Amino acid sequence: MLNETVLSRSIRVMCASGAIVVGLGMSGAVMAQQADAPMQRVEITGSAIKRIDAETAVPITVIKMEDLKKQGVTTIEQVMSNLTVSQSSQGTSQVVGLGTGGASYADLRGIGANKTLVLLNGRRLANNAFDSSAPDLNMIPFAALERVEVLRDGASALYGSDAVGGVINFITKKDFRGGTASVGVDSPQHPGGKSKSANVGFGFGDLDTDGYNVFGVIDHQEQQAITGTQRDFNRRYPGGLSPTTSPANYFQDDKSGNPAAPGCTSAPNLIPSSDRTSCQMTTSSFVDYVPRSQRDSALVKGTFKLNADHQLSVEALKTQSTVRSQIAPVPYGGLRQNRTRLDGSLNPFYPGNPGAITPTIPLSPTFTGNTGTLPAGAKPGFINVKWRDLPNGPRADENINDQQRFVASLSGVIAGWDYDAALTYNENKVKENLKGYSDGGLITAGVLNGIINPFGEQSAAGTALINSAALDGTVRTAKGKTTGADAHASRELGDWMGAGRKAALAVGAQYSKEQFLSVAEKEYASKVVASTGIDPDSRDAGSRKVYAAYAELNVPLLSTLDITAAVRYDKYSDFGSSTNPKFGFRFQPTKTVLLRGSYSTGFRAPSLYEINAAQTYTNTSQRNDPVNCPGGKAIPGKPTAANCNQQFQALFGGNQNLDPEKSKNATIGLMIEPVKDLNIGIDLWAIQLKHAIGSLSEDDVFDNPGLYPSVYHRTPAGNLATDGSQCPDPTTCGYVDLRTQNLGGTNTNGIDLSLAYKMRVGSYGNFALNSTNTYVHKYEYQNSEGGAWNQNVGIFSGAGPVFRWQNTTSINWSKGSLSAGLTGRYKTGYLDQDEETRVASYTTFDAFAAYAMPKGFGITVGVRNLADRAPPLSYQTNTFQAGYDPRYTDPIGRTYYVRGTYNF
Repeated sequence: MLNETVLSRSIRVMCASGAIVVGLGMSGAVMAQQADAPMQRVEITGSAIKRIDAETAVPITVIKMEDLKKQGVTTIEQVMSNLTVSQSSQGTSQVVGLGTGGASYADLRGIGANKTLVLLNGRRLANNAFDSSAPDLNMIPFAALERVEVLRDGASALYGSDAVGGVINFITKKDFRGGTASVGVDSPQHPGGKSKSANVGFGFGDLDTDGYNVFGVIDHQEQQAITGTQRDFNRRYPGGLSPTTSPANYFQDDKSGNPAAPGCTSAPNLIPSSDRTSCQMTTSSFVDYVPRSQRDSALVKGTFKLNADHQLSVEALKTQSTVRSQIAPVPYGGLRQNRTRLDGSLNPFYPGNPGAITPTIPLSPTFTGNTGTLPAGAKPGFINVKWRDLPNGPRADENINDQQRFVASLSGVIAGWDYDAALTYNENKVKENLKGYSDGGLITAGVLNGIINPFGEQSAAGTALINSAALDGTVRTAKGKTTGADAHASRELGDWMGAGRKAALAVGAQYSKEQFLSVAEKEYASKVVASTGIDPDSRDAGSRKVYAAYAELNVPLLSTLDITAAVRYDKYSDFGSSTNPKFGFRFQPTKTVLLRGSYSTGFRAPSLYEINAAQTYTNTSQRNDPVNCPGGKAIPGKPTAANCNQQFQALFGGNQNLDPEKSKNATIGLMIEPVKDLNIGIDLWAIQLKHAIGSLSEDDVFDNPGLYPSVYHRTPAGNLATDGSQCPDPTTCGYVDLRTQNLGGTNTNGIDLSLAYKMRVGSYGNFALNSTNTYVHKYEYQNSEGGAWNQNVGIFSGAGPVFRWQNTTSINWSKGSLSAGLTGRYKTGYLDQDEETRVASYTTFDAFAAYAMPKGFGITVGVRNLADRAPPLSYQTNTFQAGYDPRYTDPIGRTYYVRGTYNF
């Protein structure tokens, strides 16, 4: 018959229910001992009904943390890399240059992190305060976890908003007694990236005999940075090119020069521009591949038996994550330099003046600009300058993220109803500190009036001015808070259909209040706005109340057939209400065959940030103006330096008129056991999403300007380019409008395949083979309601690719206190962002060996990325890291690790 796996002392999850159990490897003695423990009704992710065997009609993947720890996994972000159903698009490394707050998100099915519901012990966490989109995975206490349950099906009928792509429930230890301490070190073969971890936990009290249990866990993790010079991926091609250099580029109209031209080899990090009259800087050598990070978390949980039927639980969590990263020094792309100083003397640094560099292009001594009108502060004969502030060093970014959570719950049995009620408080605070930035006003005046030399060595006065312009400080802070109350109950009703099993009903209600506030520190932000894009007046704030009620009914029609129906009603104070049903069936005609399926509707409410975000301007990545520089070549009368390979301004912000995203989900699956101890699962899934909320991507807007003419706003002269300042008046400034909107639909479908085989070979021990696979047949999306469908499977389109095939396969061996294992992970290749390159497939292998006693010392040694597989070449420009895509691959390389544990 289909094998049963014991997940914990009181939880038994049937593989027949669709649970894929990752990392099997329990000894026969332990399994027998746990199987003899008293069986209780429990609730599993995806159903509100408590059952003895937790059999359901939905597909679930269960991941045991003890097995992942053997594989060297130490973070939740690494846990997500083991899930083939995950198409994660934002990890911690994206903080580099992008101001994400260091957050890492889960993204099931690739439909967006904001459509994957993340729970801790069955209840929500506060969303990241910077954008209120989803919980930061770095805030989850890794060392306290016992397992992770992943529902691979939509679940809005039970959980409400955000559960469109599925649910990930992180479950901590329960009724923990004794003590445990663990330390570990990860040492990469290549420079940089070393990490350390340590945790300690202690619990006392037996819930059954003492009537209480209290335990606490403290966890500490550190990750060293990998800098842009410690890996050579950016040397595969000159990535991260910028026309803002040191020594500076200068130009008048369409003529440009640089003292290092035409070779550009006399200065570091420079290469010639296409016309060889100026230079470009390879900024990627300044960019961290992996940021430096530190995480500390503490969890305390107490459970108290009030009497035989009721328990009180109190849970407190505190986590702090600090992520530090660096990028290239501040670029100043809108500077001007006068031929003469304010006192009438010649500027000693102006090209062609006595003692200055020799101009590499003809300069007009009476140049007044394209319009014939002198720009502010300029005198006849000025030049435009693009200079990078190397003297103040690389820009550094520090994000400090604090999470607090408190849950008080009461559970038990009343009149035959299993109930659970709780009060919750969640808070997330983020602070972003900057270093290496400089006061743009001082720099601008210094170059204009001949104090700062943008073309070479500085004088004493220039050095003093640059030093005085250095700015370190806090640029913005954010706080999100969610308070709530929930209660639900379930019970068996009776054998309505004579099937030999009883029907069951669950009902529940929830209330929550969400608030968030994200503000710029105005005084500091106003001085660095040109290089950060953060509006000093920005203030994003919002609040809402949410009320919900739901019910779930399971009815056995036959001894072999169950049907389940659920429905949930949600009412939001700021946009309206939504009702979502779900229907499922479970048919098991024999002990070795199970057929299951479900259909549901889902929704995602617009986040507080998507509705309330302030209207702000920031810079795009390096782009060509599709009108003034088609194909990378400037048209007559339009200077290359202002229209080609430039950072144009983009308008971002919230939208008060957003509609909620709506979805339809369907799954049908087959679980079979063709021979003893071999379980095979096949699940077909499909998601249809409407009114997707987001912003048009830069790629789509600039690659297809004819499809989106309304987003282009040009100056009266027909330019997107500006002088680099902010644009409060849209009638006089060029920009592209990328504000949040309902973009259209998304359709995706595919197959999940699983295989689990256990082989017992007597005195040689036990072997377990597990393989999980996800094949995406279709993924298409629209950029506007009723617009064309963009294909995304195996193609970098919009924000990134969707992988056709992902696979994780492991083989583990165990005998007594010894165990060993090998795990392989595979992702298919895809067509790259430039459409002329194909990114290669990506395969890595990890291996470990472990010795562990139930009480006493244990040690694990292993190697991640055995073959030292480098990330495949990618020309993507969505992240600051060049030469590969850090969202889907690992730049660390072969890494050796050791973990020591002592249980007492």
